[in-house]
Amino acid sequence: MERGQARTPLRHRARYLFDRTLARSTGTLLGWLAVCCLAVVVPVSTLLVWTDPAAPRSFSGRLSQVWRTSAQTLRLGAVAGTPARMLLSVLLGLIALLCVSTLVGVVTTGLGDRLTELRRGRSRVLERDHDVVLGWTDQIFTVVRELIAGRAGRAGDERSAGGRHVITVLADRDPAHMDTALTAALGGTDRVRLVCRTGTPTDPDALALVTPGAARAVVVLPADDSDGDLTVVRTLLALRALLGADDGPNAPRVVAAVHDDRYLPAARLAAGPRGTVLETDRTAARLLVQAARCPGMSTALRDLLDFSGAEFHVAEVPEAVGLSFEEVALRLQTSCAVGLLRPDGRPLLTPAPHTVLAPGDRLVTVAHDDRPTTLTDRRAQVEATALAPPAPLPDAPARLLLLGWNRRAPIVVETLRRTARPGSVLDVVSDTAADPAGSSTPCPRNAPLAITHHARDLAAPEALDGLDLTAYDSVIALGADRAAGPEQPDERTLLALLTLCSWEERTGRVLPVVAELRDHRSRTVAPLGPASHAVVRGELTALLMAQVVHHPELAAVYEEIFATRGGALALRPAAHYVLPGHEAAFATVVAAALRRGECAIGYHAHDPHRTRPHDGVLLCPDNAERRVWGAGDQILVLTAGPDGHDTTDDRAPALPIQRAGHRPKGHSRPADAE
Repeated sequence: MERGQARTPLRHRARYLFDRTLARSTGTLLGWLAVCCLAVVVPVSTLLVWTDPAAPRSFSGRLSQVWRTSAQTLRLGAVAGTPARMLLSVLLGLIALLCVSTLVGVVTTGLGDRLTELRRGRSRVLERDHDVVLGWTDQIFTVVRELIAGRAGRAGDERSAGGRHVITVLADRDPAHMDTALTAALGGTDRVRLVCRTGTPTDPDALALVTPGAARAVVVLPADDSDGDLTVVRTLLALRALLGADDGPNAPRVVAAVHDDRYLPAARLAAGPRGTVLETDRTAARLLVQAARCPGMSTALRDLLDFSGAEFHVAEVPEAVGLSFEEVALRLQTSCAVGLLRPDGRPLLTPAPHTVLAPGDRLVTVAHDDRPTTLTDRRAQVEATALAPPAPLPDAPARLLLLGWNRRAPIVVETLRRTARPGSVLDVVSDTAADPAGSSTPCPRNAPLAITHHARDLAAPEALDGLDLTAYDSVIALGADRAAGPEQPDERTLLALLTLCSWEERTGRVLPVVAELRDHRSRTVAPLGPASHAVVRGELTALLMAQVVHHPELAAVYEEIFATRGGALALRPAAHYVLPGHEAAFATVVAAALRRGECAIGYHAHDPHRTRPHDGVLLCPDNAERRVWGAGDQILVLTAGPDGHDTTDDRAPALPIQRAGHRPKGHSRPADAE
């Protein structure tokens, strides 16, 4: 111990002693403050007196002058004379200093409280054509980012606040913390001005602070708790109470989301005719199943729903009137036609190739921007010799592994049950003691999906022991809805992914895995194999909400794709459309897909040397692009249903479209038909 103290520098010991002394009491702190002041003021005053030519010659006179200089510096008075008078002068100076300090403290406290109140964001927002986001969840970062990106990419968009896009956030949080978190996540907000206000979104008085009546759009985020859907409904009611029954062209568009479809009818009624309500759990479960069946689909879905690449657009093409849908699709160069939007707002996706466009019909395309669509006859680029003959798709049973359990897991299991090939197997591994998948219930003899439940702790290294991982076609890893105690929400999912990644490295096998994570920061640290992908919970729904805000006319299209048809997007072998080894333009693929009742919107080029072989789906390539199509290439198509299955009994009301009229069977249905 003595040798250790000898090595400690003197300045470190002095600093430690000083810190320990200051921590004792306020009186000790004042004493040290007085000592420090005297240690500086008295020597300097002495130096000033002794170097002053006009200073008294006597020693006592110079001491008196030092006293006066020090007292004036410390504002303690400069009364000289007997020691009693000097002490009284010091006492009066201290009292005066105490009074002034108290007054300064009162003023400072009052101003600080006022500034704190102002920082809390209680002033009314005086903006027009701004976007309002209500609530604070993990999806707010994606929503705000896409609102900025979508509005920045729209030509001629009128901006508020002197040309800057304004986004206002209202949540029951500190505005400074919200602003700091958003700025850090967005990496700079030069193109936008963020205005954060504190308050409960269910309170009409708090809603009035963000002026929703003058806003372009209002986005209501669902809280990830048991009462989150009820909060959304109450927020929509508060909006209706504040805005009234205004349904004019200048009324703001309301976009909201609920977790449970039981609250969907109430949320739709509260949102009104200009409102769009998404049901997140069922849509998210479907997308997980779709991503598990088609490795790489999650990346393609994100590319379709964000504003950084290609997305869905509605185009006015007057010269297309009188042409068939096939003729129009083969006259496009850098966009892909996927359907029509009727004059009454009804979507008609993947129509029959001979469907003729009537006056008032608009073309639904996948394109990189919203520039005017031009038609150029490219039917000569379709090479009939490269077309593959009609052949059925592979119909082999699948074996799937489901890790973890949450509120979306029953929807995942039910979706797999309805769309599985006969003889398919699903193994569920979760720490739920009960039988969540219902595997204990006797299944019908001809049931297409056999379910087995294994009650195990996913955090344990032996959680996957006894399972033949080489037999599984894909794995779905679900995160818990809430973390128990100090545990982070994605810890068990990350441990399961680590076990799977270790198995891949040990065996040299590649296992397609799609993992659902709750925290977007977990994606950067998730151990993913070459064929694995991570999906942040609610991220795709947040992207979809931003798309509806910027393109409200596409709400019916998104309902058709993600709700009515379910797995309408699919990655299929290129050999199903063109002969392997043949060089052909993408227009040939488009023509082959149209003959099968599908719309091709992109392709994935197989590259065995790629680290992640399922990444890199190229959306809406140039139809004139020629390449040699290999057996491992895949085509991204919009189909009539998931893998050709009928989805009549597998519908999920995700987007409410208020419109009248009859829909043909197999296409979008009115929202009130649910």
